[in-house]
Amino acid sequence: MDIIEAVKKRKSVRGYKPDPVPKEILEEILELASRAPSAMNTQPWEFTVLTGDALKNVRRSNIALLNSGAPSNTEHIVVSWPVESIYRQRQVNLAKQLFQLMDISREDKEKRAKWMERGFRYFDAPAAIIVSTDRCLSESGPLLDIGAVIQTICLSALYFGLGTCIEDQGTMYPEVLRKYAHIPESKRIIAAIAIGYPDWDFPANKVETEREPIQNITTWLGFD
Repeated sequence: MDIIEAVKKRKSVRGYKPDPVPKEILEEILELASRAPSAMNTQPWEFTVLTGDALKNVRRSNIALLNSGAPSNTEHIVVSWPVESIYRQRQVNLAKQLFQLMDISREDKEKRAKWMERGFRYFDAPAAIIVSTDRCLSESGPLLDIGAVIQTICLSALYFGLGTCIEDQGTMYPEVLRKYAHIPESKRIIAAIAIGYPDWDFPANKVETEREPIQNITTWLGFD
């Protein structure tokens, strides 16, 4: 798969086969991703890869806290969108498509709650990658670099037939990750990536998101 095909094919995968992902493949993906650009080659990222019992423990504890009503306690800047903005509208459009595919009505609180749980379970992927950074760095400073390494992970995964989903929900209870993934307090937990072999029969994986036409978001200067 060439780079252009990978960029076009990458999508958020929210349903996975149970097949385990070999450690050697995950290691190669991270080796490739570590080639991502960073400011002055600072490489402000660290990875914790979970599978097996470690991942099961995190899932179980996340769901217990979620269902208990425990407030989330993310350690990074969480994205938010002004209610009347195009950004909020794009998010709503995605949610509508997902709920339609999953046959979840607006009024069905039980199904909506079950869908919410999936994110806290890393969408039942056989592995998850937790991306963190050192607390000696500013809160926002490393985020551009970490975005680059996350994108490179997702693109590299395609080469091995894997799917990914970048998500905040898997990091909303950092105390769980510190307990079961042994991430020290000296590290700020930034994002999670669910990773595994996609189950293309899972309804949510049929989502097709649109992109804003380039002419609407680009200003060209100095061209004939």
